[in-house]
Amino acid sequence: MTSKELVIKTIKGENPGRTPVYGWLKANMEEPITKEFGSVVAFEDAYEFDMAHIFGGPGPFNKCIQHLRDAGETITPEMLLDIDFDDIDSESDYENVKQEMAHHRARDRFCYMQTPGIFEAMNGVFGIENHLLYLALYPDELQEVYTKLANWNIKNAHHLMDLGMDDIHISDDWGSQKSMMFSPAMHEELIVPHHKRIVAECKKRGVMTSLHSDGCITPALESVVDIGYDFIHPWQENCNMPYSLYLEKYRDKFAILGGVCVQSTLGFGKYERLESEIRRVFDLLKGQRWMCCTTHYVQNSCSIEELIFAYDLIRKLANN
Repeated sequence: MTSKELVIKTIKGENPGRTPVYGWLKANMEEPITKEFGSVVAFEDAYEFDMAHIFGGPGPFNKCIQHLRDAGETITPEMLLDIDFDDIDSESDYENVKQEMAHHRARDRFCYMQTPGIFEAMNGVFGIENHLLYLALYPDELQEVYTKLANWNIKNAHHLMDLGMDDIHISDDWGSQKSMMFSPAMHEELIVPHHKRIVAECKKRGVMTSLHSDGCITPALESVVDIGYDFIHPWQENCNMPYSLYLEKYRDKFAILGGVCVQSTLGFGKYERLESEIRRVFDLLKGQRWMCCTTHYVQNSCSIEELIFAYDLIRKLANN
């Protein structure tokens, strides 16, 4: 069975006994990994990663709002309604995606593609404080902006699906450490409908979809089910999201990617606790709709020795 087949079976609840393995490593760990293994690619090959999180392609705002930023403007929703988002139909913008896919396809990995979320993407335009304020002050204008972004996202998703992407991964942070950043009612009214549209377009073509959202999103889990996501990343146990909740209510609804917490487990130099936590999570989730991964990027406080210790254990438990 290939890695891609293993991941798809796991997401569908047909796990054959081996746990898929992945990790968010490159952002902070590229230098020590390269020194020890020669490259991050070599680390991924050594530990037989089953998935590939692909970045790249065009962005909606890379050029269109630069002149406003250069002028020191405070960008508001009304301004965005009068500005065309960046072009999405240039094949050259997808060359890096094609190259990444070719690399991972040669290893039969499941490829999922990072795409902008409805809420998170706008934080980079407005600033998160202003954005949260605009939710209350300009809901009608934001709804129009979100619709415009969702239309852009749908076109982007179709281009990625044309390339053969296995999963469209929407990054849309909704949670803080203990709660959501906005009310469930506001989330349901302003944000969820656009996710439904994007996911529905992908489902028409038989392509899986997934959500990345940091923090506590417990109040939004029914919306995740309603939207139709196949898996979410991460399920943050230390953000008021116990695995018991997943196992009791949601294991038949969607899969989860995560399990190795970078806030509390990996990167603290406490090897005994690290081993205990990894074994605990495997005991709870192995055989479920679960792919083992870090909950976010491994932080640079993690030594290469600790990373190797963790992945030696993860690969051993995943294969048993």
